[in-house]
Amino acid sequence: MSSLTDKPTRIRWQVFISIFILCSINYVDRAVISVLMPSIQADLQFSPEMVGIILSAFFWGYVLMQIPSGWLCDKFSPGKIIVGTGCLWGAFQIVTGFVTSSTAFITIRSLLGMSEAPIYPAGGKLQSVWLTNTERGKGAALLDSGSAVGNAIGAPLCALFVAWLDGWRGALMAAGVLTIIVVLACRNLVSETPESNPRVNEAEREYLRKAFAEEDSASLNNNDSKASGHVFAKYLKSRSFWGLCLGFAAYDSFWYGLMTWGALYLAATQHLDIKGLGWAIFVIYMIGVGGEFLGGTLTDHWRKQSSKNSNSVMHKLFPILGICIAVPMYLLCTVHSVYFAVFLMSVSMFFEKWCGSLYWSLPAIVTDRQHSGAVSGAMNLWGNVGGAVIPIVVGFIVGVTGSYYWALILFVVLAVLLGLFPLIIDFNKKIGVN
Repeated sequence: MSSLTDKPTRIRWQVFISIFILCSINYVDRAVISVLMPSIQADLQFSPEMVGIILSAFFWGYVLMQIPSGWLCDKFSPGKIIVGTGCLWGAFQIVTGFVTSSTAFITIRSLLGMSEAPIYPAGGKLQSVWLTNTERGKGAALLDSGSAVGNAIGAPLCALFVAWLDGWRGALMAAGVLTIIVVLACRNLVSETPESNPRVNEAEREYLRKAFAEEDSASLNNNDSKASGHVFAKYLKSRSFWGLCLGFAAYDSFWYGLMTWGALYLAATQHLDIKGLGWAIFVIYMIGVGGEFLGGTLTDHWRKQSSKNSNSVMHKLFPILGICIAVPMYLLCTVHSVYFAVFLMSVSMFFEKWCGSLYWSLPAIVTDRQHSGAVSGAMNLWGNVGGAVIPIVVGFIVGVTGSYYWALILFVVLAVLLGLFPLIIDFNKKIGVN
């Protein structure tokens, strides 16, 4: 039996490595459709406008389930919810390989979105269960960097699956089978809590209990306003809450716009085939992974150095990152070299995923731990409303103008906004605390 004099185990990081793996496979499921879409579009004769609607359909179900998913993650085991719904991701992906019409595509993509909805609210909740306040930047980097890794490996995987299985249908089915295997492999780690996981020693449990007690001393748990309706009203009246939601809406709109249309942009303007797209997307998103991990680590370090004044770090960092994302996207408007295009998209992705590590640390940092799942769901709902709208808007712009110029300008505007909205967040105080 372990004692408090033992060195604390680090099972919490194994849990978040598992979350990273699950988020990566989650985004393989999302990425394959955009990488395969040029082939699907040619095979089934979809217009640019219809492609935008199909790419958007995923987000209809995803948005619909965000608030319910966040509530469920606060009430029940978030890890078990991930495992249960994760098997559904794979099943719906397999079914997608059999569809033959736009209506069927839209329906299955909506159902896939509903099944994937809990992953990020659950990840946000797990940060408040497993990680201390000064560890959540790295934890959020592990959570959100899975999105970049999934896109990076999803592209070359698609190329391999297409080659091995003779087309886009086999590639979708193979991605679904892979998903189910990975989810079941991660089941044991993510389903437990620090108290129930037998691999966690008492020293690690005490380390977490002490950190959470200090954090909760200024939270809503010790506030007179414990009624859920009153607490909810305080969130809706909070500038910090709306800065969080609107900033993340701009962030996710940029992210999903680039994720759904980036491959099509490179295919149309730089004339890349599926093999070339696979390696270009791999490079772009793996550089994003570097930005996420470096950004999360540096931000934790800077926040720790600034003692209790997180505003001094965050209010400077977010606008700078927004500019660093916007400038390369603007320069893409005049690019004629495929290598320079990939370079600019990589630079933008590096700083964009740095922002991702910041945004996904915020629900656990600026909200009460009992409500971090619901707030993660609310934040993700706003973000994925943008995800639902942006693919359609980009499809409309490209269809009407016949070019990507104004679509790129839209990305520039979104980059600026994702850096500005956090300026109204008070990072030094929990939302709802007087």
